[in-house]
Amino acid sequence: MTVLAITEHRRGDVRDVSYELVTAGRELADDLGTDLELAVIGGDVEGFADDVNRDGVDTIYTVDEGEEFNHGVYTQAIEQLATEVEPTALLMPNSVNGLDYAPAVAEGLDLPLVTDVVDFETNGNLEVTREQYGGKVETTYDIDADDYALTIRPAEWPKAEAAGDAAIEAFDADIDESALGTTVNGFEEVGGGDVDITEADVLVSIGRGIDEEENLPLVEELADTLGATLSSSRPIVDNGWLPKNRQVGQSGKVVTPDVYIAIGISGAVQHVAGMKGADTIVAINTDPNAPIYDIADYGIVDDLFDVVPELIEEFGGEAPDL
Repeated sequence: MTVLAITEHRRGDVRDVSYELVTAGRELADDLGTDLELAVIGGDVEGFADDVNRDGVDTIYTVDEGEEFNHGVYTQAIEQLATEVEPTALLMPNSVNGLDYAPAVAEGLDLPLVTDVVDFETNGNLEVTREQYGGKVETTYDIDADDYALTIRPAEWPKAEAAGDAAIEAFDADIDESALGTTVNGFEEVGGGDVDITEADVLVSIGRGIDEEENLPLVEELADTLGATLSSSRPIVDNGWLPKNRQVGQSGKVVTPDVYIAIGISGAVQHVAGMKGADTIVAINTDPNAPIYDIADYGIVDDLFDVVPELIEEFGGEAPDL
């Protein structure tokens, strides 16, 4: 019996969800009274293994196969490793990559799979919680199986921070090249890929309160002054004012910055689902009853067109004439 979690990396960096998987995995392993093991697949596996060697991890398996993510390699490697270590719980990230291979792995191992898990509890059987209807309803599922697979929603568990002393073992997967079906020739970002809001430490995020596209330079200047990255809620993207890769929320990206400044954003559940993991949330909105204030650490109930220019000047910038 063990808990096996599959880490994730991209462009040479371990993704935050990997450290969150350590926290979630350790919690589940403690409940089950078992070990927590990780798998690092592809790329600089030795370096990635050092990165995710956090307190509470017992063993890290490195699978030195390929540089970039490949569905077939991940599927074969995880199935072979799981067959070797026989995990009770197989945890994977509920990310684009995770959702690519998790169903195939679960099918191959004949495991029940629950995706987008936001909480779990062991009570004889495992009970897992998912959100539905845009986060308005939580549903708990009782998994009636000895072994199972879960994908964990990013930003629902804190990142494991303390260094660990896990054993690091190489696992030689026998990859059948003829069965891969695809060949990865490289990595290319699409849709304004020069900016990845999931990696930003400070985000200045704008919502429909900006009123018109012509007012965007105001928040762009604030972001530049703070050295922050600009992001938005869905209406801004739907209007074509910012590209899709800037959207935060359930249908956008999940972000976990140190500081998230929500300007003219009401705080709909779909948006909150993407940013509630921020360490500090600052909200600027004229409506004192806006839901964003339910999760904000600091709030300014005022007109953004009055507040933002003052913030720009306070931090040494110059507000544009609109």
